[in-house]
This record gives sequence, structure tokens and C-alpha cells, in this order.
Amino acid sequence: MKILKYISLVMMLVLAASCDKNEVEYNTESISEMAEFQLHYFVPVTATTTNNIYKVVVNGDTIANKTAPLSTYNAIPNGSVGRFYTVKPGKVNIKLYMSTAFTLVYDKDVTLNVGKQNIFVYDFNKDPIIFDNGYPYQANLTEDTDSTCYVKFYNFLYETTGATSTLKLQYQYTDPRTGALVNIGKPVSFGETTGWQPVKIVKSLFNSSGYCPIVYKIKVVNADGSIGDDLMLWNSNKKYVAYTATTTEYIGRRYHHILGGMRSALPIASTRQFTAL
Repeated sequence: MKILKYISLVMMLVLAASCDKNEVEYNTESISEMAEFQLHYFVPVTATTTNNIYKVVVNGDTIANKTAPLSTYNAIPNGSVGRFYTVKPGKVNIKLYMSTAFTLVYDKDVTLNVGKQNIFVYDFNKDPIIFDNGYPYQANLTEDTDSTCYVKFYNFLYETTGATSTLKLQYQYTDPRTGALVNIGKPVSFGETTGWQPVKIVKSLFNSSGYCPIVYKIKVVNADGSIGDDLMLWNSNKKYVAYTATTTEYIGRRYHHILGGMRSALPIASTRQFTAL
């Protein structure tokens, strides 16, 4: 028994010494004073792999490569909701290299602030447009099951090659409870956003997280500020049709809705949705 006692004591001393020499440390860096960003690629080009960005360099560091490229009408970081890159706030250089030939197509300096922001590259020859992400997100508090998601609409519609649209647009959705068209924020011109706006959801299944299909429309705003007719876009047959889109939305989620492409030429316009939360 004494031998076992002494062996146990020796083992405890060895373990204690081992812990002293091999402390577990978590090397982390606070992001409270960092600039966080997501990068969106909305230059109106044909959605082919040859137009993908196979290398993204920010301040000399490669953040995307041919293994995980920045695709047309897409954004990075990809693969997960709510991910951001971080850099020190201030002047930031962005370089984009297109195709597997790594052709440099974009080289611009931007100024980023502390906090989360969305950077939109919409023209290879122009500075990007930067939007505050709107974080932290305000929660919709309720004693019962919530019935709201949030949508942020962006207007990056071109008319034809090299010509941005001059139309002011009102984004709308069809209220699933009444069938009435409801405005999503105020009308926006090219390069503008509505900011986060509530959209009502009616559960398709009661015992579920809560979702339903939402029908979206876009109206053109008249010169006097009144809401005019439907936005007309070319379709794949080069015929003008009224814009409409249906997307399944979930209660509590936040979605970026980005209108890009060309109204009267190829590539045709459409709205891409990205989940922010």
C-alpha cells in the first residue's frame, strides 16, 4: 500500500510539472477595433468560369484563390453565414485577378472603417461602393412565435454595356396574409440600398422554424415621385417582361437582395440573395 501511495504521489508531481511546462494558450486577437468586410463581385459580365476571380489580394495577402474563387455575382467569404474578413481600418488595397490566367482586372484603394461593411465591385474601372452592414442586428422581440424576416435590397442594374440604369426603383413584396403589395423601404437609384426592412412571414407548417414563399416585385418611380409601372427586363428570348421573383424566406433571417445585370442587353438582370443571418 505504501508503494502505491508513493507511486501516486510521484505521478501527481510529474503531472503538475508537465502542466507548468505545457500551458494551453489560445492566441486570439480582438476584432473590436478592426475593419470587417465581405466582398461582392457584381460587374455585369457573363456568368462563366472564365470570368470568375481566381485570386483576390487585400493589402498583399491572398484571401481567395482558384481552389475557392470569387464567382460572378457572388461574394466572399463564402460557405457560411455571417463570415467576414478583417483588416486594420484605414487605407486598404484590393486586387482582383480574373480566370486561371490570373489577369489583373482590378486594383483600387478603399477606406474601411471599424466594424462590418459590404464592398461592391460593380465596374473594373471605378472605385467600389461600400455599405455599412447594419450590424448589430435589432431583434424582433415577441411573446409568441415571430413572423418577420429582414430584407436589404441593392440596386446595381445596368441598362446596357457601360451604362448604369437611371431608373429609380421601388422594391416590393406580396404580403402572404392579405395579398397586398408592400413597399420594402424607400425607392433607390443605382448604387443605393434600402437598408434592413421587415418582411412578414406566414408559417407554411405550424410545427416548424417558420417559412413561406414570398413574391417580390419592382416598380419604376415616376419623375414626380409616384410609383409607376412594373420594371421591365429582357428575358432569355430578348423580350421585355415584368420583373417578378419568388423566394422561400425563413422567420428571423436577414437577406441581402442584389439586383444586377443588364435591363436591355446580355447578361440579363436578376436578383441574387445572400443570407446575412
